Amino acid sequence: MARVLAIDYGRKRTGLAVTDPLGMIATGLDTLPTHEVLAFLSEYTQREEVEKFVVGYPLQMNGQESEAMKFIDPFLTSLRRKFPEFDIVLVDERFSSKLAMHAMIEGGMKKSDRRNKSMVDKISAVIILQTYLETTPQTNHP
Repeated sequence: MARVLAIDYGRKRTGLAVTDPLGMIATGLDTLPTHEVLAFLSEYTQREEVEKFVVGYPLQMNGQESEAMKFIDPFLTSLRRKFPEFDIVLVDERFSSKLAMHAMIEGGMKKSDRRNKSMVDKISAVIILQTYLETTPQTNHP
């Protein structure tokens, strides 16, 4: 079975999360400087079987595209060019950063550790992936 890989794209840093090979459990993978993401994904997909990419797509409360889309759309174009064989699914990520911060507080993480923006990005990617898993019928589950 193949993994699903989630991307929480940011202008400076990008959080990544991935499922287990059965596509059931979302786990944080890494946070990278954004300019390194495509190279990392190329290397990662060489050694791990990935079925699709799930990309956080920030919408406003009214459902319209947010201002951040002007940064994400060029990334999506590059991702599609580099990986034409992969499905790319967009998932509403309106509250992923807030949920990530809440999860860190609930998990008992120290305030000083919660300031680590790369941790927030990775947890946001997990939330995006978990949202996808919970809202999409999975055909690869046993």
